[in-house]
Amino acid sequence: MPKKIPQRMCVACRQPQDKRQLLRVVRSPQGQVSLDLSGKASGRGAYICDSDACLQKARKSRALERVLQVKTEDTLWQQLQEEISSRNNP
Repeated sequence: MPKKIPQRMCVACRQPQDKRQLLRVVRSPQGQVSLDLSGKASGRGAYICDSDACLQKARKSRALERVLQVKTEDTLWQQLQEEISSRNNP
């Protein structure tokens, strides 16, 4: 029996994808928001596709702020942009 691959939904395009293909942003119990590359950090998580289109859509619609219930900083968006760039241009 093949192992089941967990699916998560992108907050921007609302499409379910394999968890490993998405970027996870986490709000820690202390209220800190950060990019979670391990996928295992404790706290409330939100997932976003590794595409520029989804990143722009999430920022414009404030999808991450709504899901995480906290204000997002520009540094987080810069980290996401850098991670997407590095994933798409190896």
